[in-house]
Amino acid sequence: MSTSRTRAALAFAGTRRGRWLALAVWALLAAVALTLAPKLTGIQDDAQINWLPADAESTEAKRLAESEFNQQGLTSLVVVYSSETELDQAVFDAVAADRDELHARAAAGETTAGPIPSEDGRALMLVVPIDETVIEDEGEAVFADADAIVEAGLPAGIEAGFTGGAAVSRDMESAFEQLDGPLTWMTVAVVALVLILTYRSPLLLVLPLVCIGIGSQLASDLSYLLGEYAGVTINGQSTGILTVLVFGVSTDYTLLLVARYREELRRKENHFAAMTEALRRTTPAVLASAGTVILALAVMPLASVSSTAALGPVLIAGVVSAVAASLTLLPAVLTLFGRAVFWPVVPRFEPTDEHAPAQRRHRFWGAVAQGVSARPRLVATATAAGLALLALGWTSLSTGLERSDMLTTETESQRVADTMAEHYPAGASEPVEIYVDEADTAAALAVLEADDGVAGVAEPQYAPESDWVRLDAILQDDPSTTAAEETVTGLREALSSAGTDALVSGPTATQIDLADANDRDLRLLIPLILAVVFLVVVLLLRAVVASLMLLACTVLSFAAAIGAAALILNLLGHGTVDAGFYLFGFLFLVAMGIDYTIFLMTRVREEVPRWGHRVGVLRALTLTGGVITSAGVVLAATFTVLALMPLTMLMQIGVVVSVGVLADAIIVRSLLVPALALWIGERLWWPGRTAKRERTGPRVKVDASM
Repeated sequence: MSTSRTRAALAFAGTRRGRWLALAVWALLAAVALTLAPKLTGIQDDAQINWLPADAESTEAKRLAESEFNQQGLTSLVVVYSSETELDQAVFDAVAADRDELHARAAAGETTAGPIPSEDGRALMLVVPIDETVIEDEGEAVFADADAIVEAGLPAGIEAGFTGGAAVSRDMESAFEQLDGPLTWMTVAVVALVLILTYRSPLLLVLPLVCIGIGSQLASDLSYLLGEYAGVTINGQSTGILTVLVFGVSTDYTLLLVARYREELRRKENHFAAMTEALRRTTPAVLASAGTVILALAVMPLASVSSTAALGPVLIAGVVSAVAASLTLLPAVLTLFGRAVFWPVVPRFEPTDEHAPAQRRHRFWGAVAQGVSARPRLVATATAAGLALLALGWTSLSTGLERSDMLTTETESQRVADTMAEHYPAGASEPVEIYVDEADTAAALAVLEADDGVAGVAEPQYAPESDWVRLDAILQDDPSTTAAEETVTGLREALSSAGTDALVSGPTATQIDLADANDRDLRLLIPLILAVVFLVVVLLLRAVVASLMLLACTVLSFAAAIGAAALILNLLGHGTVDAGFYLFGFLFLVAMGIDYTIFLMTRVREEVPRWGHRVGVLRALTLTGGVITSAGVVLAATFTVLALMPLTMLMQIGVVVSVGVLADAIIVRSLLVPALALWIGERLWWPGRTAKRERTGPRVKVDASM
């Protein structure tokens, strides 16, 4: 298909006839979406095994526990009773009565342990084994029953509370619930605020929001289909990030299209012609931007961390939905209202020299362009040095977020765990699970007894139909701490040296395996993402030098964003980051942050053949400055919503993406990229033909700022 036909096909939704077809298709999609809308939450699965690396030792041990010990998704509800004074027999009897009643909620065939007294005599503990599916399906009912039982028989002066895996899951579930309704409404509010400040038009507030909302629903429906029929695991994290991503990129594309539409309305009297031209000019940039994100996300299934691998297809569905709604639904809806969509500031048809009105309308960005033009080498050097200096803040971050810090707010499970640690070995609620062949049991016990980090070992449990034995080791340290991780790592090495084929699992071992897998994914995926971004930009600009320059700017921007985020996170008391922080931060910042340089450079490539390299670069900066900055503010604002969530990892990702997007849109795209483009000169376009200025037509002398 020829270039002209391709552009005509891309602009079809902006034509008089094409809009009705687009609206009909979207009406059909909306009708289907209504039937699928409630189903996404029904297939969400936040079970721990779905987050683990598929080949990790802890994952293998979990599968063995299910197959050999019939522990199909067991978790524990730990009830801790404590007092300032030594507990008497009456308290012991009351807790024993609670045990008998709580056992009704225990998993079939399992035993409720306790009351287990502490060495200081001031605490008692019950451990109720519960099926994970019961917690997922009836969590609130389980805890309501447990609360009622414990409160009814609680002696005076005794405090009681819940911790253990079931209580932690409850707290996490409560946090994930905020990634549904509250996150969506906060995101809508942020986008609405930016739209009304940008356009000051009621229609341009309502219409884009409706289109973005429909696109977001389509993304949710596609995610449901991926989960139901393609085996993709859907969890609370993926649906939360999906919402923010769709609203963010959709608003970016909306701002780009609407800005170009308004520009074309001043050049063309017919609003269909203006929309058609706006689509022809913006669609290549939008598709290149979306293609970069999609291809970057397409490498995520190569990740060894299951939750990371599953996130890729879900977010791809989000980007595809955002592009479809922005380039087909939105243009069709806007053309229904013609110029009136911009009311009360309606753009007038001004068939004059295109240079003159642009100069009047873009005074601020014209001044920025003049400043860059005056001393491009100084601007480039100073900006790069400033970003490099900011990147030094990276060194203040540490990796290894403890499970006790996974939420930004204090929870009952953590408070009770702290109380329990005052009376029992810190690891009593979440023991390390060691699975070993019966013949190696003695050797494994010897290793455990010799380790100073192990406080004790429970009685061995024998598999009913095999030679496997389970040993539960209680750690001296809190299972979520680095000290506990060092103990588990040492146990694995010692058990291997002792000649056993033991498998070590449990929460601490899982934490170690996740960190190791995230580290491997970081080393694998980052080079692949960089390669994808480079190839997309080369194909778009057909210029190797320009692509290398943009890639270098993007990497420098990412380093500066991490450094700036480190300063903010340390001020917030969250300077220790999750192992997936760098990978997700890199993915979102590089894949989406390069949008703004793509938007700029596609306009540069459009302007250079007519105006020459220097003036073309400055015109592109002047004409796109406002819309790209607005798009950056929108994306940063939507990811700031994540920073308000109670999940520490998402809060940290929200901070780094918000800071990085602002740096890309305001500093890198406005100063560094155009300054380097002027410094390098026409060699920037090597080996493409755009490096040579068109010789046909009259040469037009224009102000350098334009």
